[in-house]
Amino acid sequence: MSRSVADLAFLSDSRSCAVVDREGEVCWWPGPRFDGPSPFTSLLDPDAGRFRIAPAGGVERCERHYLDGTLVLRSDLRGPGGALRLTDALALRPGAVGHELGMDPMDALVRTVEALDGDVEVEVAFVPRPEYGLAVPQVRRAAGVLETVGGPERLFLVDGGRLDVDGAKATGRFTLRAGETAGFVVRRVPAIDADPPAPLDAAAVLASTVGTWRSWSAMHQEDGIPHAGQVAFAARVLQGLTHQPTGAVVAAGTTSLPELPGGDANWDYRYAWLRDSAFIARALLDATCADEAVRWFDWICKAATSCHEAAHVQIVFGLGGERQLDERELDHLEGFGGARPVRVGNAAWRQQQLDVLGEVLDVALQLRDHDLLDLDDFTQDFLCQLVDRAAEQWREPDAGMWEARAGDEHHTASKVMCWVALDRGVRLARELGTHADAEHWAAVADEVRGTVLREAWNDDLQAFAGTLGGDQLDVAVLVLPSFGFLEATDPRMRSTVAAIEERLGRDGLLVRSERRREEPAFLPASFWLAAAHAWAGDVERAEAVFARATACANDLGLLAEMADLETGEPLGNVPQALTHVGLVRAAHAIGEARERTTETPKQEVAA
Repeated sequence: MSRSVADLAFLSDSRSCAVVDREGEVCWWPGPRFDGPSPFTSLLDPDAGRFRIAPAGGVERCERHYLDGTLVLRSDLRGPGGALRLTDALALRPGAVGHELGMDPMDALVRTVEALDGDVEVEVAFVPRPEYGLAVPQVRRAAGVLETVGGPERLFLVDGGRLDVDGAKATGRFTLRAGETAGFVVRRVPAIDADPPAPLDAAAVLASTVGTWRSWSAMHQEDGIPHAGQVAFAARVLQGLTHQPTGAVVAAGTTSLPELPGGDANWDYRYAWLRDSAFIARALLDATCADEAVRWFDWICKAATSCHEAAHVQIVFGLGGERQLDERELDHLEGFGGARPVRVGNAAWRQQQLDVLGEVLDVALQLRDHDLLDLDDFTQDFLCQLVDRAAEQWREPDAGMWEARAGDEHHTASKVMCWVALDRGVRLARELGTHADAEHWAAVADEVRGTVLREAWNDDLQAFAGTLGGDQLDVAVLVLPSFGFLEATDPRMRSTVAAIEERLGRDGLLVRSERRREEPAFLPASFWLAAAHAWAGDVERAEAVFARATACANDLGLLAEMADLETGEPLGNVPQALTHVGLVRAAHAIGEARERTTETPKQEVAA
């Protein structure tokens, strides 16, 4: 089977996720957390496990959508003998409301199928292969339920007796008449000798899951902003990427979906990056998810403080705050579309990326400005340590935002984020207690700012270069106005934006840097570009770039990390948190710009 990233749909219970394709196949379900192994891994190898429900004879056409206010997927699959309606969800606890979402694990995949017209033959294949396809358990029926034996976890499938066991799999064909339904519930228990959990009724659990998602969505409605529907959906995706027990937000729900088809830039994004923290927190606050932003900040502080004696603050952590994320390759998997290697873990945990200092401090300032910052002595001391690190380390080279593995450089964006750490430290000095050294921090902040303005500017480019003294453009500098380093209306920033669009862009889509011209577009940068145009007052151009970027979503509205420059086809891991965060921020920037353009000038009021 040949899949594209656009074919993938995302389910979540705010602890883990599942991926369903256009042909009714669950091809990914890591657990019990996002970064765990999966018993269905056909996303990365056709022989690595799957759970498929589809019309017999194959799917000729698929039309699908999420039920309003949810991440519950409905797919209408038409085959040669008629159409089936498939509804898929990861179960949420019955009775849960709002922020209780995901707090009580069920670890259950719920699927219902209904015949839409005529007598339709349904084909089901349940082929569990835990540990990313390495384990081949036996399937047996006991007390009316299918169960697996062998491997580090057990799966229990309520199938209504419709499937036949065949060694290491269960398959079946049955006919549904128009209006008839069948339900399937898979529960996962992470123990080799686990007892069967209580069986669940598919229809009842599905109904409660829909209700829980809608309860959460009702608490996060935001009207009166441009693109409100897309913003609301992006907020749900971010909630779906949140590991609710800890508050950590993973960068994406998948691993090793290639940035280039067939390439080797295949990374595991199922971890939480501090680099994304400021963007995520701001987006959560913009999307009226204040509780999530506070929990995200608490998680950041608890995770990153483990680095207080290390040479640098780690930039990525496991969902429980784990520091060691050693990268390894799963050689037994052929990869998505043949793209190898398949990786789990991420070696970026060893890199120094100085931007994280500013990002954590910026989150603190945002929460303070929303009257949500409550610091104990321990956290005050930790934040002061981060500002002190910025004062001491800002002259050092680092791996930069793109996590280059070829060697450290003096990246402009990293220097700017050190300035952000110092600037926010000064502005938060009263909240940071007796350890705050605002006078020293302010002096160093001035030094950093002067150095960047002097050494990052390139007269030939008429733009800020990606590195100090450099001569190449990099979209990372688009964050300068976002963090208040330079106003978007400043002539130097306007000139930089124009140069980036001309040399790195194609109709609003941007590659990351001049060194990466052979790569696809990096979608978050398009939203940064839209926001920069909006802040500069060019709402029309901002809207055009926003529309081009959102057009790269799949039919469900999910955005990946990358997109083909010509076709807009999504590429890379999906859904990508930073891309959806960028959408939220750009929509708010456009809304703010519209308000400014419609305000009545003061002189007219006086007249």
